[in-house]
Amino acid sequence: MAISTQLKRRTLFAAGLGLLAAPVILRQKAEAAPTGESSKMNAAPLPEINQFKLGSFKVTVVRDGINIAERPNETFGTNQDPETVKALLTANFLPADKFLNGYAPAIIDTGSDVILIDTGFGAAGRARGAGQLAEGLKAAGYSADDVTLVALTHLHGDHIGGLMEDGAAAFKNARYVIGQAEYDFWSNKSREGTPAEGGHKAVLANVTPLVEKATFIKDGDGVAPGMTAMLAAGHSPGHMVFHVESKGKRLLLTGDTANHYILSLLRPDWEVRFDMDKAQAAASRRKVFGMIATDKVAFLGYHMPFPAVGFAEKQDGGYRFMPKTYQFDI
Repeated sequence: MAISTQLKRRTLFAAGLGLLAAPVILRQKAEAAPTGESSKMNAAPLPEINQFKLGSFKVTVVRDGINIAERPNETFGTNQDPETVKALLTANFLPADKFLNGYAPAIIDTGSDVILIDTGFGAAGRARGAGQLAEGLKAAGYSADDVTLVALTHLHGDHIGGLMEDGAAAFKNARYVIGQAEYDFWSNKSREGTPAEGGHKAVLANVTPLVEKATFIKDGDGVAPGMTAMLAAGHSPGHMVFHVESKGKRLLLTGDTANHYILSLLRPDWEVRFDMDKAQAAASRRKVFGMIATDKVAFLGYHMPFPAVGFAEKQDGGYRFMPKTYQFDI
């Protein structure tokens, strides 16, 4: 897949630190946090889970952790006047000077497979309140050994951190599904000696040891019965969206296609600091959420307000996030 050659140094620097995974993600080293971003993790009780039915499938969403960061206008709408970004937040009853970012891996139990979508921060996040996936699995009645398939939307730090535990595979009975373009980019030795080297090393440490059990996929490939992949690049070179369907009920797992329920969805064309190819990321937001809104399909966005599941309706040139309530319960 062709990717933009116009990667800005600042964006690649973030990739090197493993920061591309989200608008603001947990730092392993406080000194790596850009000026003005809070490294303080909320100490809310964890793990928190939410479960619902999708046809014959059971879906469990786990809150891997949260982060509170300052100056949202330095992450979202970076091509807009800061006051415009602040005004949109205020108009939507949100603080203009801070925002909360959450992380939501999901388990899809099909009856024949237990599929994990992304893995959270893992051990590296636990000292600061994240890395709660393992505990969330237990709370939902699963163990790591029950997971039969791990499907990764992309290979940023908050999505791959839980793959390894104490130098061994955290999900020893699982096979893996990984986007070919995504892995090719991050595993390429040409990242060495560049600002992207940190992200490259994270993939070598967390993903490469598992490739013998991995299937590499492209746009339109099947992941498991009832589950297919769709390329939605821009946030990263090979970012994937997963479409899940059971008995006519549909759910899209949109990963980091949109990272804020107001600033990314209501203004999908606004640039996001951690999107590698900003124009492509905006086009992917339009494509994916336009489909979600038109087809009235539910979606799970990794950084949406917990439990991170809802719908999108067309509004004001963008998309309004409508959180799920009891649609899946009756």
